[in-house]
Formats: sequence, structure tokens, C-alpha cells
Amino acid sequence: MKAAGVLALIGCLVTSTESKVYTRCKLAKIFSRAGLDNYAGFSLGNWICMAYYESGYNTTAQTTLDDGSVDYGIFQINSFTWCRYEKVQEKNHCHVACSALITDDLTDAIICAKKIIKETQGMNYWQRWKKHCEGRDLSEWKKGCEVS
Repeated sequence: MKAAGVLALIGCLVTSTESKVYTRCKLAKIFSRAGLDNYAGFSLGNWICMAYYESGYNTTAQTTLDDGSVDYGIFQINSFTWCRYEKVQEKNHCHVACSALITDDLTDAIICAKKIIKETQGMNYWQRWKKHCEGRDLSEWKKGCEVS
């Protein structure tokens, strides 16, 4: 009986730490509702393309960089400048814990991404956006998606 309880508890823990990988159209809807379409002059296609190349739409994506900092979440937001990791004192310009950027609720990640756009050179912060999305026709990224 105790073993069944322990297994159930482990099952709950494993379920809660699984990553959420959104579909392109689900993200288009979330991004549109969050006001990202044409935010700072960048179309919805830019945001969807960038999220794809940065994280593969994976909310729990984490990339450790050579300098020891970590890029977090769907937008791969860096721990050194934009969020707080544990008790390490980084700049934390978004005033958010890095763990808040790797949840299925994209609110904090979107707020932080908007701040990055305003405080840097637009979407140039995201190198994969520059390589794969900048200056291209991005209308295909939201094609077939119902966005409001």
C-alpha cells in the first residue's frame, strides 16, 4: 500500500516537471492576445519564428552558455541580465526569477521579452532571429492559425 502511494507521488512530480511544447498556432493565439502582433513594429510572424528557432516552442528549454549564464524558456532569456537565478546577484532587469520563465504560463516571459525589445535594439537581442527570421517574409508562420 505504501509503495502505491510513493509511486503516485513520484508520478505527480514527474508530470509537473514535464516540458510543454506549444504548437505554432497555439503560440500565435497566445502571442496575439498578449499584444505581440506589431509590438514595437514586429509582426506576429517575427515572434513565432524567433520562438521556434530559440526554443522549438519548448517552455522549459534551458541553454548553459560559455560564460556560465543560462538562457531560459521559450524566448531563451539570459540569466545574467534579465532574470534572477537562485541567490546569485545578476542584473535582473525584468525583476523576475528565471524559474518563472520556464513555466507553461508565458506571462512573465512575454513581459520580459517586451522589456528586452524596448531596452535593446529590437529583436537583435535574439541571434537566431537575426539568422533565420530577420528581413524575411514571415507570413507563413501564422498561416492557417486563427488569431484574434
